[in-house]
Amino acid sequence: MGKITGFLEFDRKDETYVPVKERIKNYKEFTKPLKENELKDQGARCMDCGIPFCHSGCPLGNLIPDFNDAVYQGKWQKAAEILHSTNNFPEFTGRLCPAPCEEACVLGINEPPVSIENIEKNIVETAFKNGWIQPKPPLTRTGKKVAVIGSGPAGLAAAQQLNRAGHTVTVFERDEKIGGLLRYGIPDFKMEKNVIDRRLEVMKKEGIEFKTGIHVGVDITATELQQEYDAIVLCGGATVRRNLPIPGSDAKGVVQAMDFLPQNNRRVDSIPFKGEDISAKGKKVIVIGGGDTGSDCIGTSIRQGATDVINFEIMPKGTVDRPEGQPWPFWPMRLRTSTSHKEGAERVFSISTKKFNADKTGKLISLVTAEVEWIKQPGKRSILKEVEGTEKEWKCDLVLLALGFTGSETTIADQLGLEIDPRTNIKASAANYKTNVPGVFVAGDQRRGQSLIVWAISEGREAAHHVDTFLMGSSGLPLKGEGDLPRV
Repeated sequence: MGKITGFLEFDRKDETYVPVKERIKNYKEFTKPLKENELKDQGARCMDCGIPFCHSGCPLGNLIPDFNDAVYQGKWQKAAEILHSTNNFPEFTGRLCPAPCEEACVLGINEPPVSIENIEKNIVETAFKNGWIQPKPPLTRTGKKVAVIGSGPAGLAAAQQLNRAGHTVTVFERDEKIGGLLRYGIPDFKMEKNVIDRRLEVMKKEGIEFKTGIHVGVDITATELQQEYDAIVLCGGATVRRNLPIPGSDAKGVVQAMDFLPQNNRRVDSIPFKGEDISAKGKKVIVIGGGDTGSDCIGTSIRQGATDVINFEIMPKGTVDRPEGQPWPFWPMRLRTSTSHKEGAERVFSISTKKFNADKTGKLISLVTAEVEWIKQPGKRSILKEVEGTEKEWKCDLVLLALGFTGSETTIADQLGLEIDPRTNIKASAANYKTNVPGVFVAGDQRRGQSLIVWAISEGREAAHHVDTFLMGSSGLPLKGEGDLPRV
C-alpha cells in the first residue's frame, strides 16, 4: 500500500503548532495542518508489509493501509468512505486517540511509524469541507425502539449504528448538551466543540432523537424505560472519581480534575455552571496524576493564568524508547510528553503526596510529599516503598486530583437489578454485551472501565450489532474490522 519505496524516500512529518506564547491566550485548537502534497507523501510511507499489524493495534480494526493508499493516490473521497466504514467519528479519534495503531506499525520497528492519526484527521476534515458527509437515514424502519443512556463516544456510536439498522433510537443525556466527556471533559484546545455539533447535526437528520437534561434513574425510572423501549443500551461511562484519602484532603483548594475541567468547558461555551468558581489565575498549581487528564489540567491552568504549574506522577519517569518487556507491536509504557507539558509545567516523577496543609480558615497553603521507589518481585506486582528522609513541603494554592476513575455510578444498575463487578462496572460479556437482564446491554467504560475513546467507539459499534441481533434475530451491522461501505 502507498508507494512501494515511499518509506525509504520520505521522513515522517507531523503537524506544527502555534507558538506557546500565542496559543495559551485562548482555548482554540492550535495545530497547523500539513499541505496536501505533504499528506500524500505521508500516506506513501505506508509499507506493503504483508501483515498490517496496525489493524490489530487499532481497537476499531480500521482499514489503515487502504485509506493511506487512497490518500497517496489523491482519492480523498474514497479514503473517507474507507475510514467511515469502521469508524463513526474519525474527527474525534483523529484529535484525541493516543494512536495505538502507530505503535503497532511495522515501519515503527526501526523508523518513525506512519503518521496514521494525522492522516485520519485530514481525511475526515477534507470530507466535511467538500460536503461528502451527508445524512444517511435508513430506507425503512423496523418498528423497534431503543434507548441509549449516555451520549459519549460509546453511546453516539451505538445510536448511529442502531439507527442505520432501522430502529428508532433515543439518546438520553443528563447534562445540558450532547457529548459526555467529549464536551465536558476534553478542553477546547484539544477539540473545539463545533466538531461535536457538526456531527450531531448529521445524526439528527438521520433520525436519531436526543433528549438532554434527563438523568435516567432519577428523572425517569428504569421501569419506565423498559415499558417504552424494546432494548436499552447503557453507555454512561466510568464517572466515579478516585480520591486521595490523606490528611487535609478536605482543604479548600483541593479539587477533583473532573470538577475543574467541566466547569472551564462550560465557561468557554457560555454554559451556566453550579457551585463555586474554580480558577487557577494567579495561583501556584500542583496537578497530581500524570495521565491525559492531568495534562488537560496543566494546559487549562496555564491558560487561566496560573503563576506556576507542577505535575506529580507516582510512577518512575519512563524511557523515550520502548521499555524492555514491551516489544513491538505491543503498546509501550514509555515517556509521553504532551503539548500542555511543553507549555511550561515542571514534571516530578516517583513522588507520593502524604498530606495537605491548610491555614486557620481551611484554605490550602501547601502539601507534603515523599519520594518513592518501586520494588520488583518476581512473578508478582511491584511494591511501592517510601524513600526515608525525602519528605518535602511544596507551597501551593490549588491542587487538581487527576487520579482516574474507580468505576461507574450504580443508580440505574440497581433499579434494573444488574450484576456489578468488583470495580462497580456493569457485568456483560464482550461476546454479546448482554447483561443479566434481557434486553439490557452495556458498552464502553461502564462495562470495561476507564479506557480510550477509540475503545468506546468500538464497544458502541459492537454492542449495536448484538442489540440488532436481539431485536431481529440476525444483524447486518458490521463487527470489528468489517467494512460497511459506503458510510459517508
